[in-house]
Amino acid sequence: MLDLAIYPFSFFVGFATASVFWWLVTRARPLWDEMRAGLKEQREVTHTRKTSSVEENHRRITLRRAQGMHLAAPLFALDEILLEPRLIAPPHIVVPGEPPYFEDVISLTLPYLPAWPEIAAAYQAPTLTLAQALSGNTNIVVIGQPGVGKTVSLAHLASLAANRSEKMGRLQNVVPFLVHVADLKLPFVDSKNALTPLIEATAEFASMFDVGRLPVFFETTFNNGDALLLVDGYDELTPDSQQIVTEYLKIIIKNYPKIHIITTGAPEYMDGLIGLGFAPLALITWSDGQNKQFVERWGELWTKTITMEAWAQAGPEQVDPILLNIWLSADNENLSPLEMTLKAWGGYAGDSMGPHVLDSIATHIRRIAPSNTPIAALETLAMQVLLSAQPVFDPRKARAWLKSFEVNEGISESEEETTELAIGQIEPKKKKKNEKRVKTPTTGLLGRMAASGLLISYPNNKMRFAHPVFAGYLAGHALSEFKGEEILLSQSDWAGKYLAMHYFAARGDASKLVNSLLEFSRMPMHRPLFTAARWLRDAPKNAPWRGKLFSTLATILQTDGIPISLRGQAMAAFVVSNDPSAAALFRQFETTLSFELIHLAVLGTGAIRDAKAVEVVEHVMAAPSLSVRRAACMALVAIGTNTALEAVAHTLLHGDEDIRRAAGEALANDTAEGHAMLKDGITLSDILLRRAVVYGIGRIHEEWAVEALQKIQIEDDQWLVRNAATEVLDSLAHAEARAPQKLKAPSDSPWLIEFASKQGVGIPPGAAATDLLLLALKSDDPDLRLAALPYLKFTPNEGVITQIYGAMYRDDPELREAAYNTLWEIGASGVKLPHPSQYGFG
Repeated sequence: MLDLAIYPFSFFVGFATASVFWWLVTRARPLWDEMRAGLKEQREVTHTRKTSSVEENHRRITLRRAQGMHLAAPLFALDEILLEPRLIAPPHIVVPGEPPYFEDVISLTLPYLPAWPEIAAAYQAPTLTLAQALSGNTNIVVIGQPGVGKTVSLAHLASLAANRSEKMGRLQNVVPFLVHVADLKLPFVDSKNALTPLIEATAEFASMFDVGRLPVFFETTFNNGDALLLVDGYDELTPDSQQIVTEYLKIIIKNYPKIHIITTGAPEYMDGLIGLGFAPLALITWSDGQNKQFVERWGELWTKTITMEAWAQAGPEQVDPILLNIWLSADNENLSPLEMTLKAWGGYAGDSMGPHVLDSIATHIRRIAPSNTPIAALETLAMQVLLSAQPVFDPRKARAWLKSFEVNEGISESEEETTELAIGQIEPKKKKKNEKRVKTPTTGLLGRMAASGLLISYPNNKMRFAHPVFAGYLAGHALSEFKGEEILLSQSDWAGKYLAMHYFAARGDASKLVNSLLEFSRMPMHRPLFTAARWLRDAPKNAPWRGKLFSTLATILQTDGIPISLRGQAMAAFVVSNDPSAAALFRQFETTLSFELIHLAVLGTGAIRDAKAVEVVEHVMAAPSLSVRRAACMALVAIGTNTALEAVAHTLLHGDEDIRRAAGEALANDTAEGHAMLKDGITLSDILLRRAVVYGIGRIHEEWAVEALQKIQIEDDQWLVRNAATEVLDSLAHAEARAPQKLKAPSDSPWLIEFASKQGVGIPPGAAATDLLLLALKSDDPDLRLAALPYLKFTPNEGVITQIYGAMYRDDPELREAAYNTLWEIGASGVKLPHPSQYGFG
């Protein structure tokens, strides 16, 4: 009985104890939650403090590096001498159901020529800053010829991001990671540790206190999507090496899809990047006005800083900067920013070897080469770099190439250990197991070249020339002595090969090279032809191959029924050649009956500023084709003589509505008389005149122009003029709308879903919907046809290419140009495009 009495009592005691315990736990839960939150917050604060410290140090180091990543770094910081890099605004992508984007007359009249930005510069085509280009949430490949300023553009963007500049817009707080492909240990296939090559590259510049904290900093920044990865040097690589970099970028994009990436490329070769979703944007060259602005800025900085140096004061008396600037501002047609920089440097330093741009390059190579180094040594090194197709080379092998020029300086046997190989038989270095990260040796002739700035050294036995133009110039000269055409032609296509060909043609007889390239040149791109056309500017005027090349270009320019963007490249080639015969050819074509040919010839006349053609172009203003009349207005303003400007002013006053607007926008390109005419036009009573003036002022990127538009928007008594001002101001406020946009997946695209429903089909998530897109390309709706093309470039199989060819040969000018641009991107990504005749076209 006693035992039976104990158990109920124990039960009630236990029950009461448990109830009290859980009541206390329930009451204390907010306190526990608060304690956990406090500990978590404390850990986050500690982590943020550590990360912030690493981030600020990283930003400071990146800024310092970026400010030195330009040709004149020994003299000035980048921001001191910089003209802001800008990208040619690409054609707007059509999205069915959305209102059309505002287009100015310049965009409507100029063909899109990303491989020939000189034409866009001549007519001041619409452009984007790099920050604006990123606002479309897609990765960018900045394209352009060597020397146009791709490295400077990345360095400038890195500087803005490092400083958290307001110019970055919504990306103001991104963290820049600036690397050259030579900094990265590739190939790298460990997707779980994808950031390792970037961390190791950054660690070379980080302080010893931050090195251990870099992995956490990188992982946090990339996971949050706050990273801006800037990869320089991709355009300098061979196709095989580009593929290695592309595979690595693919891993990065897969693991960290929210980050932004910008790299560099050539207009003809972007192997693999298009398929990863990169949008190619061309860097615009400097206009004549920008060349003058740069020379003036160089003179100011030189006078304030360099002339104060003891060595400068001990030298010869300085020439009056005003006179020097007048001389330097002449004969700068179609020079790249690199060439303009070298010309200004040679003029102010007084060490220029001659007036030609090739003399400026030779002067700078001599300037930065180690003293008493024979030019044969430099040419031998460059030639071997080219023939081995190793733009980033191993200095241990390079010592074998330069052995006959090397002076014994007590170099250890381990440093000299290498294998001498015959020209063109250089094998890639085999990677040793457990290889340690080794600093590049800096002894001997190569070490002196690196110290002088001609070469740049990297860890793990890597070196490269400071600029591919210097390597190409030296290699081209060397090969002209060795008759190396066969070796050049046998290589795969890459920038170093064609740079060497360019400078080979400037010195030797390139007939064999030209004949071979023309043999392989074909529709739809004619890439070999336009590659050779780049050589015309620097080649001797009596070179035997010039006539054949000009004849082929003229044939393409005159061929009706092919894209204006293709024919426009032939026009641009004549312009950039600086050949006197181009002016007469354009004047001849302006008297033909083909409006497309007249259109292109008039643009060519304006680009070369042919004053003798003013009367002919004035006559063209009466043509029934609006595109021809617009081109005539633009060309006359570009020519800039009083007679030419008076003709445009007369059109502004007395023309019809469309041509008045063209005249107003064209006058915006003339900063003196043109701007004065537009200011006067605001005050006149003619409504159509004031409306045209509004569109012209909208193209002037100055504070007074915006203020004038704002005043017109409110105060003008005519709604037609006020509406024009509102339209222009809205386009200025949304300039980033021209940036390339990341395409929605087909299954998420409203217009494609609607089209699919009309066809009675669905779009599964993740499907490419190629068949549906091909149906849209064949549709009678022009917007559907244009909208399908940007998707189809990601599935470039034979069936797709056939249908794009069909679109290119339809009687629809807008579709024809869009199809051609799509084919250009497909071809540049590495796909071999067959001749259209294979599918019954052309």
